[in-house]
Amino acid sequence: MRMRFFTIPVFAGDEATAELDRFLASHRILGTDRQFVQDGVNSAWCLCVSYLEAGDRPAPVKRGRVDYKELLSEHDFAIYSRLRDLRKRLAEQQGVPAYALFTNEQLAAMVKQRVSTRSQLQAISGVGEGRAEKYGQAFLSQLQQARTELPAPVPGKNSET
Repeated sequence: MRMRFFTIPVFAGDEATAELDRFLASHRILGTDRQFVQDGVNSAWCLCVSYLEAGDRPAPVKRGRVDYKELLSEHDFAIYSRLRDLRKRLAEQQGVPAYALFTNEQLAAMVKQRVSTRSQLQAISGVGEGRAEKYGQAFLSQLQQARTELPAPVPGKNSET
């Protein structure tokens, strides 16, 4: 992503406006930010334009949201919810985004794969030694606790095979 800045004078700004129009028409615009600067006869609009040049790679397209309540059994979703709560608490304590600990997909994999050891945790895509070392014990303890506290799923009733 690149940025270009423009100043469009309020009075006699036709040439600057035309330059901005040419630029906007010839680039893939990602976003604009504008600010009015009031300074009497020198008042102007200041613009910051974010854009892509030819050959620049666009930002990755975000995938649709996954509803884990539909994908997981009721029992597994209850465990997944506990893991999300733990992740939120730890992330807030450390002042980092929740996904910096584990993604929703990684939490769901912990539940579905019945992870109970650090090596199993590290086998999940994107979970390396660092995350396993820093957060593994807390999540493994929560998994174990949830499995003992929550009633076992009834076979054949909203459970995965």
